[in-house]
Amino acid sequence: MAAERSTADILDAAIHVREAARSATSGATGVDLVLAALSEVMEYDHASLARWDPLRRRHTTLAGSYPDDATAYIETRLHHDPVFPVLRSPARGGLWLRDVPGQLLAASPGFQEVLCPLGIEDGVAQCLFAADGRYVGMLNVSTRRPRRTPDPARAVLTLLTEALAAAVDTRAGPPPEEVAAADLAADARRPGGLSPRELQVLAELTAGRTNREIAERLYITPRTVGTHIEHILAKLDLPNRAAAAARAAAWGIEPSR
Repeated sequence: MAAERSTADILDAAIHVREAARSATSGATGVDLVLAALSEVMEYDHASLARWDPLRRRHTTLAGSYPDDATAYIETRLHHDPVFPVLRSPARGGLWLRDVPGQLLAASPGFQEVLCPLGIEDGVAQCLFAADGRYVGMLNVSTRRPRRTPDPARAVLTLLTEALAAAVDTRAGPPPEEVAAADLAADARRPGGLSPRELQVLAELTAGRTNREIAERLYITPRTVGTHIEHILAKLDLPNRAAAAARAAAWGIEPSR
């Protein structure tokens, strides 16, 4: 059994993770180097970094070492797992396996069908959010042996989430001036000059959903939904969400299924 690393060693390793994440964000290196650096923060048997695709409503694995069936579950089924609404909260600093209530694990296909056959006894699922509140992806780390308590890697991993989110976020890579130019060109082609996310929120309004229901479907916070609606009403010069829904219906905009 490998010797436990000191807190100082783990903090030093975290610096390397941040450097690898910055390099991946700029496109200089791949996300696989982020996971390699992360193995120095906490040993694992399997790990993956996945990006959330809001249009296809699924995850895409950018780098990982899980078996194919586990990877497929993460990409296409994990966001429907009963555990997912618990770990998706932006306020949560990751959901560690040992902290999940037993009844929730019993109801989780991901645990029963994927992790148990792999002999997994510990690990963490960490949802990643951009600075603007968007859900951009997920880190999954699994190990076949329990980790020590207290575990300094827990706190360190929480500190790394911003860097990890930037590494998987499709908007984080290009220089700001390129993003601004691309956004201006795209806005000119979109109805009302709305952003892609604003169009998604507008589409959800046609179904009469509340802010909380829209937030759950788009993996953002209800407050963020409210902000998007304010922007939509201002851009379209409309008095309320009912008028916005009517405008969306007139444009033929519908929510994704």
